[in-house]
Amino acid sequence: MLSSKNLKICVISGGLSAEADVSRKSGSEVALALESNFANVSLLELDSSLRQRLAEFQPDVVFPVLHGPPGEDGTLQGFLEMLGLAYVGSGVCASACAMNKYIAKQLFISAELPVAQDALLRRESTDVRRAAHQLYDQFPGGVVVKPVDQGSAIGVSFAHGPEEIESALRNCYAVTTAALVEERIHGKEITAGVLDLETMMALPVIEIRPIGGWYDFEHRYAVGGSEHVIPAPLADEVYSRVQDIALRAHSALGCRDLSRADFLVTEDGTVKLLEVNTIPGMTPTSLFPDAARAAGISFEQLVCKLVLKAHARR
Repeated sequence: MLSSKNLKICVISGGLSAEADVSRKSGSEVALALESNFANVSLLELDSSLRQRLAEFQPDVVFPVLHGPPGEDGTLQGFLEMLGLAYVGSGVCASACAMNKYIAKQLFISAELPVAQDALLRRESTDVRRAAHQLYDQFPGGVVVKPVDQGSAIGVSFAHGPEEIESALRNCYAVTTAALVEERIHGKEITAGVLDLETMMALPVIEIRPIGGWYDFEHRYAVGGSEHVIPAPLADEVYSRVQDIALRAHSALGCRDLSRADFLVTEDGTVKLLEVNTIPGMTPTSLFPDAARAAGISFEQLVCKLVLKAHARR
C-alpha cells in the first residue's frame, strides 16, 4: 500500500438527486479514510464544473460515492469511461440495470433467483384509480409501491385497499415516471454485501431492525434510527442461502468491486431478493462498512483496497 501512496484519488459526491446530502456525508467519510493512506485526495461535487476540475486534478482513480441518478445509474460511469479514467465500482451496464428495479428483476428471474410478484405501471399510460382496483384484486394481501429508478426508499409506500393503493401510486409518480408494485411480504429485513477484490466474497449477513417504524429514508440515515444485528439470527441454511443469492445477483447484473443485496426473509425461512445497490452507503450508520468490519476489514482498509483494485484495471 505504501508503494501506491502517491496515487491521486478523486472522490465524487453530491449532485442534484434526492439523496445528494447523504452522498456528501458518505463522500466525506471516504475521503477522510483515504487520506490516511494516500497523499493526494480531492473531494469534488457532482456539478457542471466537474469535467474542468477533473482535468485540473488529473486523478489516477475516481471513487464515486453517489446515490441515485445520475451518479449511480451509469451516467457518471459512462462519462468517466469517455475520459479514460479508472473508477471504483460497477461499470455502465451493471449500474444502469441495477438502478432500474424492473430490469434488475428480469435479470434475477433469468438467473432463477427468488423475487416477489410484481406489476410495472408507467405514469403516462396508467388510469390510477382503475389500476388501484386491479392491483387490489391481484394482490389482496397488500402491496409495496416503489419508484422504479430511485433508492433509499424515496417514494416508497405500503398500501392495502384501492384507496390506499391509489394514494401510494400518486405519491410514487411525484418522483418517477414508472411505479413497480410488488406483493406485500412480511418478514425480517436482511442485507448481504459482496466484496469483489482478489476473489468475490459474501460479507456477514445483517438483519436491519428499524427503531419505531420501517426502514425508510429517515431510519436509514439518522443515528439511532435502526439496529444492525451482525450476524443476522437466521438458521444456518437460510444464512448461507442469502449469501449465495447475493453473490449470484452480483454476477447476474455484472457488478464489480462491491454491491449490497437487500432481502426479506419470512418466518418459515423463505428468502426474497428485493434489489441490489451498486454504490452502498458509506456514512457512519451505513450497512456495508458495518459488514466489512464484521469480516475483519476496517473502513480505511476497505476504501484503500477498492482504490487499488480500480487502479489495477488500468
